[in-house]
Amino acid sequence: MANPIKKLAGQTAIYGLSSIIGRFLNYLLTPLWTGLFSAEQFGIITEMYAYVAFLVVMLTYGMETAYFRYVSKKENDADSIFSTVMISVVSSSMLFIGMCMLFSQSIADWLMYPNHKEYVIWFAIIVGLDAITSIPLARLRQQNKALQFAGVNFTNVLTNIGLNWFFLVYCKSQYDGGDPSALVQWCYDPEIGVGYVFIANLIASVLKFLSALPGAWIKQWHFDTAAYRKMVKYAFPLLLVGLAGIVNETLDRILLKRLLVDDIGLEATMEQLGIYGANYKLSIVITLFIQAFRYAAEPFFFAQEKKKDSTATYAKVMHYFIIVLSVMFLVVLFYLDILKYFINNKELWVGLKIVPILLLANICLGVYYNLSIWYKLSEKTGYGAMISIFGAVVTIVLNLVLIPFLGYMGSAWATLVCYASMVVVSFIQGQKHFPIPYQTKKGLLYIGSAVGFYLLSQLIKGDSTETQYLMNSVLLVVFVVGVYLNELRDREEA
Repeated sequence: MANPIKKLAGQTAIYGLSSIIGRFLNYLLTPLWTGLFSAEQFGIITEMYAYVAFLVVMLTYGMETAYFRYVSKKENDADSIFSTVMISVVSSSMLFIGMCMLFSQSIADWLMYPNHKEYVIWFAIIVGLDAITSIPLARLRQQNKALQFAGVNFTNVLTNIGLNWFFLVYCKSQYDGGDPSALVQWCYDPEIGVGYVFIANLIASVLKFLSALPGAWIKQWHFDTAAYRKMVKYAFPLLLVGLAGIVNETLDRILLKRLLVDDIGLEATMEQLGIYGANYKLSIVITLFIQAFRYAAEPFFFAQEKKKDSTATYAKVMHYFIIVLSVMFLVVLFYLDILKYFINNKELWVGLKIVPILLLANICLGVYYNLSIWYKLSEKTGYGAMISIFGAVVTIVLNLVLIPFLGYMGSAWATLVCYASMVVVSFIQGQKHFPIPYQTKKGLLYIGSAVGFYLLSQLIKGDSTETQYLMNSVLLVVFVVGVYLNELRDREEA
C-alpha cells in the first residue's frame, strides 16, 4: 500500500476516535430512548433531527469545502481565507437564530407541535452553533490536527451522553422514587419528557462551540471581498449538492409524517416514524465509517492533487474502501439478532426488514462520496449539483409513490434506488471529465458477493441461534479469506 494511503488510513483512524467511537457512544442512547419513550415519542426525536441535518447544510452552504479549496492555493493567505469564511458563517447563523426565535410559534404550528415552540428555539441555537463550530473544526482538519479535532468532538459526545443519563435516568428515578434531591427538584420536570434529549444536545453544542474557539484564533481578522466572491461562486453548487444530499438522507422521515397523517392519524404516523428511525440506526456502522473517512479524505484528496500518481491513489482508496464496506455489510447482517437489542423495545423490531436495504444504500452513498472528488478537483461543482438534484428528484418521486402503499419500506427502497442511480451517473460523468482508473469490475464483484453471501445465509437457516451464528461466522471467514486471496493473486500478477 502506498505511503499516502497509509497516511489517509491513519488519519481516518484518528478521526474515527471521535466520530465512530463518539457516535457509537451516542448510538448507545438508542436503547435508553426506546426503553423510556413510546414509538410515537421516538418519532418526535427522529423527525426533529431530520430537520437538524437539513439546516446545518443550509447554514454552512458549502463553505467548508470552499475553505479547503482556497486555503490550499499558494497565492492565498490562510488566515485571510479562514477569517472571511468565519465572518460569513457567523453572520448568517446569528441571523438564522434570531429569525427562528421571532417566528418560533408559527414554526411550531407548522411542525404540528403547537405547544412546544421551545423545541424551535432550542434547535435554532443547536444548529446555529454547530454551523459556526464547523469552520474552526475544518481548520483543524486542514492543519492535520486530528487529535485536537477528535478531542473537541469527543468532549461533545461525552457531554451529550452524560446529560441524557443525568436527566432521563438519575433525575427521573429520583423523581419517581418520591424523594427527589434539591438539585433534581430544581432542574427536572417530568412534563418535559422527550425535551430533555434536546436540552442535553443544546448544552453539549454550547460546550463544543466553546472548546472549538481556540482553533479559530488568528492574529488579525479580515474580510477579503474578492476571495469571498470566488468562494461563494465555488460553494453555491456545493450548497445545492448538500441540500440535495440531505433531501436524500432525511426527507423520507419528513414525508412519512406528511403523507400518512391524513390516512392513519397523527399518533399512528408517529409510531411508523419511530419504527423507521429506530431501525435506521442499525445501519449506522457503515454510516459512521463513511463519516470518519470523509473527514480525513477531503483534505487528503486536495493535497494529492498535484502529485504525478494522484489518480492511481484515488483508485486504490476507492478499492480498499469498497472492501471494508463489504465486510461491514456482512458483519451487521450476520449478527443482526444481537445488534437488534440496541433497540430496547421489541415492538420496534418489526422494522428490522429495512436494515439490509439501508446498509446497501449506505454502501452506494459511500461510493458516491468517493466518486465526487472528480468534480471538486476539476472545479466543475455544477455537475455535482446536477447529480445531487437528480438524486433528490428520484427520492421525492419514489417516496411520494411508495410511502402511501408501503409505508416506511417504501422509504427504504427509495433511498437505495436514489443512491445507486447517483453512483451510476457520477461514475459515467466523472470518467468523461476527470478519468480515474477505478477497479470497477472487482468493486462490483465484492459488493455483489457480499449480497450473495447474505442471501445464502438466509437460505440455510440453522436449527438454533447458536448454529446460525456459527454458520454466519464461517461464511464471513470464507468471504474475507476469498477477498484476501484474490487481492494477493492480483498483486503477484501486477
